[in-house]
Amino acid sequence: MKFTLLKTCPITGARAGILETAHGIIETPVFMPVATKGSVRGVPWETIENLGAEIVLGNTYHLHIRPGEKFIESVGGLQKWSGWQGPYLTDSGGYQVFSFARRGKAKITDKGVTFKDDLAGNTHHIGPTESMNIQKSLGADIVMAFDHCPSGDATREDVDLAVERTFDWAKQCMEVELKSHQNLFLIVQGGRYEDLRERSLEQLISLDSPGYALGGVSVGETREEVDKVVKAHAKFLPKHKPRYLMGVGTPRDLTVGISSGIDMFDCVLPTRLSRHGSFYGETNKVVSVTQKSFTENSEQPLVPGCECTTCKRFSRAYLKHLFLRSELTVYHYLSVHNFHTLIQLTKRMRKAILEDRFPQFCVEANLVF
Repeated sequence: MKFTLLKTCPITGARAGILETAHGIIETPVFMPVATKGSVRGVPWETIENLGAEIVLGNTYHLHIRPGEKFIESVGGLQKWSGWQGPYLTDSGGYQVFSFARRGKAKITDKGVTFKDDLAGNTHHIGPTESMNIQKSLGADIVMAFDHCPSGDATREDVDLAVERTFDWAKQCMEVELKSHQNLFLIVQGGRYEDLRERSLEQLISLDSPGYALGGVSVGETREEVDKVVKAHAKFLPKHKPRYLMGVGTPRDLTVGISSGIDMFDCVLPTRLSRHGSFYGETNKVVSVTQKSFTENSEQPLVPGCECTTCKRFSRAYLKHLFLRSELTVYHYLSVHNFHTLIQLTKRMRKAILEDRFPQFCVEANLVF
């Protein structure tokens, strides 16, 4: 993997770069659609490609439970198995197994997490070495270290423990030899405590991995707390390595993150919102397709002027009709609009960075950072 930093906004710190992987080139900043179980829910790969996506995220926990990493490896890895030919990033599985612990369904020790899966009730153990070996078999271009992700309301004592475990586990992750095309990203923890974030940053940077992520955000904190962490700590991640903000990616998140120097984002909201009949509206705020005004303005698209295939073809009234009748196609159409909004917003911000007009662009687009 090779990361080239092309331009940095001198006012905000927003960056534009190129990330080269074995399965393709990624122009950063970039939004990554989430392909939890090896596909983006309700949206086929050809549509994801046409939307301009350059890399997708697979979920290590779900792929480990079914169909299993050894099967995926036996048929040639994630790209060949799933049909997505571009770069893949896999998370560590840590977030999912720690969510079991929060529900009292898992036991955490310094060796990892022991839990029962939701599918068959089988007992599993995932620690740093196990996570690395699972991701090694999956064959993703970028693999995430197994970290301890505390909840947003965790006590300082619990977050302190998570920081130390994350560091210990990061060292163990780096001892596992991955496949030649794979690259390990380490994850900074520390919750809402600035000094713990700083300690985690210092510890992990000393290990000198190919990339770094800010983790443990959007796990129960307020919007203001998330913004504070991103603005305060993103700029201290290594300058000439890719920076990833895990699990967030609304238009507002993209604006705050990119203006703080983040390069990579992922979020499940584009498809989750669509399943609830919602989409990103004219001011990038979430709007419901069921609102009364959609009947009065039946000929209007979701967002006037939007160039996505949904807005170019369908009216608000028609999409409302589909959703109220539980027609499955509406989830696809709304997802397409939501992905288009995030991917194109990211690309427009990248262009503005390269043209030395990022702050001006944000003002003109009514984006807050």
